[in-house]
Amino acid sequence: MAYITLDTKKLKENFNFLNQLFQKKNIQWTVVSKILSGNKDYLSVLLKLGIKQVSDSRVSNLRTIKSIDPSIETIYIKPPAKRSISSVVKYADISMNTEIGTIKLLSEEAARQNKVHKVIIMIELGELREGVMGDDFIDFYRKVFKLKNISIVGIGANLSCLYGVLPNQDKLIQLSLYEQLIEAKFNKQIPFVSGGSSVTIPLIFQNLLPKSINHFRVGETLFLGTDVYNNKPLKKMHNDVFRLYSEIIELSEKPVVPTGEMGTNVEGLTYSFEDKLIGTTSYRAIIDLGLLDVDESHIEPVDPNLHFVGASSDMIVIDLKENEKNYKVGDLLEFKMDYMGVLRIINSKYVEKKVL
Repeated sequence: MAYITLDTKKLKENFNFLNQLFQKKNIQWTVVSKILSGNKDYLSVLLKLGIKQVSDSRVSNLRTIKSIDPSIETIYIKPPAKRSISSVVKYADISMNTEIGTIKLLSEEAARQNKVHKVIIMIELGELREGVMGDDFIDFYRKVFKLKNISIVGIGANLSCLYGVLPNQDKLIQLSLYEQLIEAKFNKQIPFVSGGSSVTIPLIFQNLLPKSINHFRVGETLFLGTDVYNNKPLKKMHNDVFRLYSEIIELSEKPVVPTGEMGTNVEGLTYSFEDKLIGTTSYRAIIDLGLLDVDESHIEPVDPNLHFVGASSDMIVIDLKENEKNYKVGDLLEFKMDYMGVLRIINSKYVEKKVL
């Protein structure tokens, strides 16, 4: 059975690095835990790091977090569905919102649960995912301020997740100006200007982050040590907190070119081969991992001499060339993963999760 490991020591060191960075800049940050897919063992490791605030996009994951440590402040980081209002109020201390009708329902439910529910209102800055349009946000805030059992604790924006619009100084200054306008217009204090995420971290090193940006939502950089802005590893951080291992279940020398009439495979792909490859052979390994678990484009063998040939639902085929390292059936192959690779693998019930 394939399995993934989480290295607690390396995760702790990544956390300490980021925590010190944010403390120096007087920034509060929340760990985005959705990559862990609600896995209780992994969440338990995470919550032992000294985290004060955790964010997730699944209510069930927030429920698990609260069951481990009820004192952790939780944030639901996407606009709530109307059918999940009761659970959001119960398990999320804060939610991010863009619909006035939804916030009204949150207010009503918070009254039933004898709570004051906190909200961060998301503003559109050009990424065109969630966010209230600039022309509408003054009226939007006016309506929300009138709601009982709702407390506005922040203004926020999302960048980079849908179309890849990068944060820059101008966009974050724009977010800061929105916050200043709201405070001046309504004589209210907005504690959080939540304009930071993993992709925004490099702006700190370049001294380009406006001082008013005081709240970050970080997942990928913590878990993978990546400079998301430049798509490369971040110095002084570990990139191998997670590792994937899969067993070789078949290994044979086979022709490079398939024989027979060619059609499409299970992914709908059609293959063609150069004539010069006809008659050549190589060693091929099949591992116990497939498209049901992960797309091979999101994982990479640690051994640079191994190359993916193709994949089906439950198996991936790897070209070993001459098999110079003498791999054999039963051996484990080790893989690196990007963010989507880790997310898919941890979400697969067919891949065992281990803690180092």
